[in-house]
Amino acid sequence: MDYDIAVIGGGPGGYVAAIRAAQLGGRVLLIEKEKIGGACLNRGCIPTKTLLKSAEKWEDLKHCAEFGLRADNIGFDFSVVTARKNKVVAGLRGGIEQLVKSNDITFVQGAAALTGPRHLEISTSRGQENFEVNKIIIATGSVPGSIPVPGHALPAVLTSDELLELTEVPKSLLVIGAGVVGMEFSAVMRAFGCEITVVEMLPNILPMVDSDIVKRLGLSLRKKGINILASAQVTGIEEAAGGVVVKVDTGKDLREFAVEKVLVSAGRRPVTTGLGLETAGVEYDRTGIKVNEHLETTIPGIYAIGDVTGKSMLAHTAAAAGVVAAENAMGLHAVMDYRAIPACIFTTPEIAVVGLTEEEAKAQAIAIVSGKFNFAANGKAVTMGETDGLVKIIAEKDTRKIIGMHIMGPHASDLIMEGALAIRNGLTAEAIAQTIHPHPTLSETVMESAHGILGDMIHQIKMKSRK
Repeated sequence: MDYDIAVIGGGPGGYVAAIRAAQLGGRVLLIEKEKIGGACLNRGCIPTKTLLKSAEKWEDLKHCAEFGLRADNIGFDFSVVTARKNKVVAGLRGGIEQLVKSNDITFVQGAAALTGPRHLEISTSRGQENFEVNKIIIATGSVPGSIPVPGHALPAVLTSDELLELTEVPKSLLVIGAGVVGMEFSAVMRAFGCEITVVEMLPNILPMVDSDIVKRLGLSLRKKGINILASAQVTGIEEAAGGVVVKVDTGKDLREFAVEKVLVSAGRRPVTTGLGLETAGVEYDRTGIKVNEHLETTIPGIYAIGDVTGKSMLAHTAAAAGVVAAENAMGLHAVMDYRAIPACIFTTPEIAVVGLTEEEAKAQAIAIVSGKFNFAANGKAVTMGETDGLVKIIAEKDTRKIIGMHIMGPHASDLIMEGALAIRNGLTAEAIAQTIHPHPTLSETVMESAHGILGDMIHQIKMKSRK
């Protein structure tokens, strides 16, 4: 037996699985066909947040007069912004390479395929290499989805991977799909002056987000000049001078938009082709590889984690799954828990959610009570000049046990962990409300929202009833 564990894919799930297996004493082989770090580090989470930080600093410069500061002749060089993004990615990738090396993990760059339940064939620059392993963890991730629209293959039509390689901001961009990727790129590019039009087939943007948050975000985005067309569909794309013409059926009329670039953000699909899953007998379909609560596939000893399972396409979910799969592969007994996985959307302002939305709770016939608190009434948010947004907490009506938290506002991605901890540990609104939160901080918005569930919110103007 060459290795105890072989991990196929070096993204946030794969390299974490490899390290955890090595910590437990396993001889580990990690295979990645491209660059270690996967889509998250190289083409997703990290590069987009680096661009977002530059966009935020640019916005701060443009509005610095509000804080008594003066800045003249300001501007930006997007090629330098892109260069910084590449430097950040390269630095973090080097850190992961050192982590893998320090844990005595064998790393092979190449494309792996299963030739049996315990055998791998890896195509490398040196040729074919074959290995016999005891257990296998598949962590091949996902790639951007495509759309069946005439003209989708034109050079001006980009995926998120390709948009990240631009060194100049396009004058105009039409975004197909108002999910997380589409809205994040819309926010970044709009901050740098790009004219943005978003086309979404469904009635609302971010269909997975609570309706109260979506309504507030929609107003905020429109104030920033982002044109949103919901319940609309792109029917064709044609080449034109300076870019393309995009044909859109709004449901009421047919419109044409002349834009420089188009971003297709139609979700992501699991990478299952070329892995030899049929040869090994692993069951899968278009939604991903089938796994049980231990993340084991239909073939004992073969596990799958992260985006390739289609369950929760988030980097932190993949990392958590990597730990669970590695522990089970090394003989422990771990179960993957999907109850309290926070999701963050890095628009401006940020959005973060965990647990059930109000709509989902009602669909499950759960009697609920909710508390809401606006950032405009929070002292720290006012000092920051970032008062747009709210915190909404959803709890069971009888028990006051928290089952959902939804935040739109500054640092929402940091604040959401209070909700994740509450849901994971079955805490009630009292547990948050009666915990002293420091002042002045943004965290007080969460405390106040919990008080709203209990009916004793302090920093809310009491509306007098009319007689």
